[in-house]
Amino acid sequence: MKFSEHVCLLASYNQWMNARVYAAAGTLSAAELAAERRAFFGSILGTLNHLLVADTIWLKRFARHPAGHAALEPVRRLPDPAALDQMLFSDLETMAKQRRILDDIIVRWADSLTDDDLEHALHYANTRGVESDKRFFSLVMHFFNHQTHHRGQASTLLSQAGVDIGVTDLLARIPNEVVA
Repeated sequence: MKFSEHVCLLASYNQWMNARVYAAAGTLSAAELAAERRAFFGSILGTLNHLLVADTIWLKRFARHPAGHAALEPVRRLPDPAALDQMLFSDLETMAKQRRILDDIIVRWADSLTDDDLEHALHYANTRGVESDKRFFSLVMHFFNHQTHHRGQASTLLSQAGVDIGVTDLLARIPNEVVA
């Protein structure tokens, strides 16, 4: 599998899992979603907001790739998040709408990537201003790994609230191969 095909698989998995997490979260009341659960970002809502913040930050960085990736144009116009724990949305419905928009952008962007794009070293600064030059493929892998990490936290919080989101493994999205 080419690196670019792997990125497309992860984008599809990301979209699929986010839909499952948001559907599960939608079974809880607003109070249950906002309840302090002693997680790194406090609540289920806080954790899901963090994912939107971090995805926006990374997609805005990725939008500076020399290839220009037209699929990221809507992200270029988004305001820069002020902090990693910024609450972009206070209700799940509005947050879910933005999540679906970002996930559609991520899938379109992943489909546009080439293996040559992934070889580029991207120059960026983190939220503290520390500058780095890192291989684009490695940054993209971090992007998807970060999502998986915090979705895992959200799924634990949902489980503790009595909600089962079902299968979460990437394996469920890996297609079967024809063996000769």
